[in-house]
Amino acid sequence: MLIVTTESVPNREIHEVLGLVSANSVRSRNIGRDILAGLKSLAGGEIHAYTRLMSETRIQVREKLEASAEAMGADAIVGARLMSSDIGQNMAEVYMYGTAVKLR
Repeated sequence: MLIVTTESVPNREIHEVLGLVSANSVRSRNIGRDILAGLKSLAGGEIHAYTRLMSETRIQVREKLEASAEAMGADAIVGARLMSSDIGQNMAEVYMYGTAVKLR
């Protein structure tokens, strides 16, 4: 599945617009990670456990988005956007959306 942030695909023509596709995942941190992250934040630097958590979440959301588009019969997703936000103190949401299309 081709996913692009642009509104078109270079050297391809959009034959049919199938509609909006979206996917999200809400993840929570755990107490062990929070304690280690708190200690790490005192010294500064990257908190690898959170980086890994968010990276895995982005992959999961992209896979869900692709599955939604494939279920619609799409060849590609154009105008893809990825966002994240905090939900409460210990949770974060990753949300991705775009337009499912058929290409020529």
